[in-house]
Amino acid sequence: MSMLRKLSALFRGSAHDAAQGVVDANALKILDQEIRDADNAQGKARDDLAGLVARRRMAENEMVSFRDQIAKYESSARSAMSQGKTDLAREVAGRIAELEVEITSRGPLIEDMKTAETRLRTAISATDQKIETLRREIDIVKVNDSVQRAQTSVALNSAGAQSRIGSAADSLQRIKQRQAIQEEKLNANQALEDRRTGADLDAKLREAGILPGHSSADDVLARLSQPEVTVVTPRIGQSAPDKDPA
Repeated sequence: MSMLRKLSALFRGSAHDAAQGVVDANALKILDQEIRDADNAQGKARDDLAGLVARRRMAENEMVSFRDQIAKYESSARSAMSQGKTDLAREVAGRIAELEVEITSRGPLIEDMKTAETRLRTAISATDQKIETLRREIDIVKVNDSVQRAQTSVALNSAGAQSRIGSAADSLQRIKQRQAIQEEKLNANQALEDRRTGADLDAKLREAGILPGHSSADDVLARLSQPEVTVVTPRIGQSAPDKDPA
């Protein structure tokens, strides 16, 4: 039985934790609904107050009517007594007595209703202030929650961006490495081809100035610095001009 009690406690604890997690995750929604419930309760309290005020005013109007009737019946009773109509005067007096009983019994009730009105107004006003204070605090909590969500999103996005930048840099480095390897392969293949065709040896001979047809800038300048030689070809029937005896 001890093990069963422990398992039962575990299940209840797990259920409580799960329920508490749901409540915490939806705390703002729950607060909004609780505010709406409080507003609805306040609306019902105002309706009750309005009904109480209406009944109290009706009771007060009845009291005024009773007093008016008493004043009228007193005058009628005096007239009946002055005319010697004792029985009629007694009947009117009985009605006056009934009205006075009504006034006596309803007076305290009206005072109780006034006291209840004052108490209800005070309670409604205090609850309105509490609801308004709570609503302002909820608004502040909502703003803070939005700011924290934005900060969390920025942090996550920044971390994601840094991760993507790091991944892009790694990819770029791998591309560079592949290109370098490919370049070395091409150079090696070209070197093998030059060795096979003798192009590498020809290049060395050209650089040494041994290979025919090689001409450098120095060779061109040396050729241009030499004086020009004019060759004269004599015509047929003409002798070559005499050399200058000097």
